[in-house]
Amino acid sequence: MRGLHADAGYLLYRLGLRSGQLFNAFLQESGLRLRHYALLRFLATSEGVLQRELSTSLGYDPSAIVGLVDDLEKLGFAERRPSPDDRRSRIVVLTADGRAFLRDTDEAGLRVTNDLLQPLDPAERDVLHSLLRRVAETGLG
Repeated sequence: MRGLHADAGYLLYRLGLRSGQLFNAFLQESGLRLRHYALLRFLATSEGVLQRELSTSLGYDPSAIVGLVDDLEKLGFAERRPSPDDRRSRIVVLTADGRAFLRDTDEAGLRVTNDLLQPLDPAERDVLHSLLRRVAETGLG
């Protein structure tokens, strides 16, 4: 009989839980959760994204996106603007305060990642990152 640690899917699940716990603990003092942080990081890669595209890109339920964007707007980290391509649609844009928040949390986020991956040397971390990225891009895209 195979043990749980022989199953890569289970190990990824456990690692995801642990990573989420660490990131949520680090974000807790700001009032944000990992989903907010992921949305901010995604917005930082664009000049604005249609709200409905955020749902697809991040894999979150559309109703969850509405609440997350509402939260980020209240904090001044994101804002909804009319789409330049279609005035009936709204894009979500990262604000200057949102960019500052991400800059301010970069070091803390790196500490969380380093704590999580502490058993691995730098070369192993690079290999793990490359493999996870390949799986994520294939399986989530």
